[in-house]
Amino acid sequence: MGERGEKAEMGNRERERTCFQEGGPFDERYDLQTDVAIVYGIGPSMPERIRRWSERGYRVHLMTGVSWGGYQDYLNGQFDGRQHWDEAQTYKSGEKIIHGTSQDIPYMVPTISYSDYLIEKIRPAIDAGVDAIHLEEPEFWVEGGYSEAFKREWLNYYLEPWQDPDSSEDAQYRASKLKSYLYTRCLDRLCSALKEYSLVKYGRPLHFYVPTHSLINYSQWRIVSPESRLLDVPSINGYIAQIWTGTSRTANVYAGVRAERTFETAFLEYGIMQELVRGTDRRMWFLHDPVEDDPKRTWSDYRSNYIKTLVASLLHPDVSRYEVSPWPRRVFTAEYPSDGGRGKETIPADYATLLLTLMHTLENMDQPDVESFGCNAGFGVLLADSAMYQRKTPGVPTAGFMLKYDGTNEVELTDEYAIKLLDFSSFFGLTLPLVKHGLPVRPVQLDHLRRFPGYLDDYRLLVLSYEFMKPEFPDIHSTLAQWVRDGGALVYVGDDSDPYHQVREWWNQGKKSYASPREHLFACLGAEALASADGEPVRIGKGILVHLNVHPEKLAESREGANRLRSAVKQAMSALNQPDLQWNESNRFLLRRGPYLIASVMDESVSGEPLELKGRFVDLFEPELPIKHALTVMPGEQALLYDLSYAAGRAEGRNAVIAASSRVEDFSLNGQTISFQVRGPSGIQAAARVRCAFRPASVIWEADGKRENLAFVWDEETRTVLIRYRHHPKDAKIYIIGE
Repeated sequence: MGERGEKAEMGNRERERTCFQEGGPFDERYDLQTDVAIVYGIGPSMPERIRRWSERGYRVHLMTGVSWGGYQDYLNGQFDGRQHWDEAQTYKSGEKIIHGTSQDIPYMVPTISYSDYLIEKIRPAIDAGVDAIHLEEPEFWVEGGYSEAFKREWLNYYLEPWQDPDSSEDAQYRASKLKSYLYTRCLDRLCSALKEYSLVKYGRPLHFYVPTHSLINYSQWRIVSPESRLLDVPSINGYIAQIWTGTSRTANVYAGVRAERTFETAFLEYGIMQELVRGTDRRMWFLHDPVEDDPKRTWSDYRSNYIKTLVASLLHPDVSRYEVSPWPRRVFTAEYPSDGGRGKETIPADYATLLLTLMHTLENMDQPDVESFGCNAGFGVLLADSAMYQRKTPGVPTAGFMLKYDGTNEVELTDEYAIKLLDFSSFFGLTLPLVKHGLPVRPVQLDHLRRFPGYLDDYRLLVLSYEFMKPEFPDIHSTLAQWVRDGGALVYVGDDSDPYHQVREWWNQGKKSYASPREHLFACLGAEALASADGEPVRIGKGILVHLNVHPEKLAESREGANRLRSAVKQAMSALNQPDLQWNESNRFLLRRGPYLIASVMDESVSGEPLELKGRFVDLFEPELPIKHALTVMPGEQALLYDLSYAAGRAEGRNAVIAASSRVEDFSLNGQTISFQVRGPSGIQAAARVRCAFRPASVIWEADGKRENLAFVWDEETRTVLIRYRHHPKDAKIYIIGE
């Protein structure tokens, strides 16, 4: 349903469409009224916090860090009688890798002992009745791998003595594979043991979710995490895609210019996370953050970048669940720099109203009618988990604080070498030239080719390079080669110059050895002679292969490089000669999800033209929810509109709440009176636009035994009424009474 009205499904929290996470106790000031409240942290106050949120009607989950947390009793020996500081992730220098600024919260090597500790610490949450557990951020830093615990794990896994990860590409690659395995093992052990505990003791099924950054961000920030390997753990039910301004504003290079590109980066990040669960029954929530971890930004900065990430997520319609905010306490009660240098202030009133409107709009994004205006879909850039395994050049020292960059920006990025470490230009050189010119390219999970039959059926053209990642299994190439022969277009970018081609892996360890995985792929395609070819389409069965003999990082370094990639993609499309495979270059994306129109216009694109939209819209990016008949979206801007014309004439559209900065429940029509209940954070100004079949004579607000008349604005043309009111600590009801 796109509206909350006569036939809308109201108040069903079991759908778990929206959620937030909060470490503090229940507080009316940030009572967001989503379906789920995720209580953060497993300390002594956990049962009471679970009880309070549950009493307010929420479904309650628990979240705790799986790679770090307040686990000093384990580290210092109180848990089992021995200290475990040898399990802290450790730099080559011997220094512990610390989370945040507290020196007693290290990132952990997930040993069997550590996993068993977490099982014991999480059991009380099950006893307290939570519906699900979230094990957050299984992270192992690229710079780690020097603790005694990791050395023991190396010996057990590889059956050989530990090697310094910084000694060679092979050692670095093997260290990263082990890091990924260790957190996969840890999560498997935790989820399996605790699910069994819940069933045995309470007869209650328990769900497990993993909140994780995207594969793109972990590769960029130089962190190893299981990512797609988690699909091989049957006890995991789904994920939260931890994508927000802090990840997406990390600078990258396009056409030789390093800059923040929040919308484009977020579009790619949400894309790979949507792809993570495509074709499975696992659940995915997309996260947004109205603020971010860096406390030095202004409120207007937070707002504009939040909107960019929100729109980027909405352009991926296969996901319709959202974590609307981590830490709402910091959003609605903390102070941040004001615009104009007036010092710090709490959230501006209009931004608070806007946020609540958008958070509740997200409840309605499961729309069956989806339409993309412009370029058709079916374009992908392949990305593998192994991109995380080769994000360090062995033997090259890392500059200072860049040993561990996590987006908090506690130290400004000023060292040029340190900044360049984060560029991840091999990936962005293959994607930004296409996204910037309006091609809705999606990062495609290479590892899935061996997991799911027909995984590539929805794709017509793919871009691939092994210069910054590697295929972990040879049968991936059998699937990919057959896809090409059946009519797909593959653009391969690479010159075999990556030193990681020499790591001990399947392509150079079998009876027939290949200098690179690219050679094996071309052999599967029957195109071995193309090793030195450059840019000319070659027919492979019904499909096309184009080889750009260049390192993909070069494509990011200049405008000519970006044009070279675009030219290769166009040549491949032209050679396929399929009329429905078109790319009309533009500077925009425009998508319909039911009555919602979602748009983004990009700068640095094929043109600087704005997007002009005409119709009858409610502008959801303005807290006053105005009616607009025309809207101009400039380059660098986004739009989210409710299309009143779309719902015109529909039975469910005669009387309905179109948009509101409240949870709306118990909508009813009795003669010439509409009534509905509204809930939200105490004291926050709210707005609602309601479609009425009749002209209102009065609007009454009622709460806690008190009633008052509300001012309202009636729009005769659209038959809608705008109401503004303030949220009350207790449930409130609104009555719209006809003439």
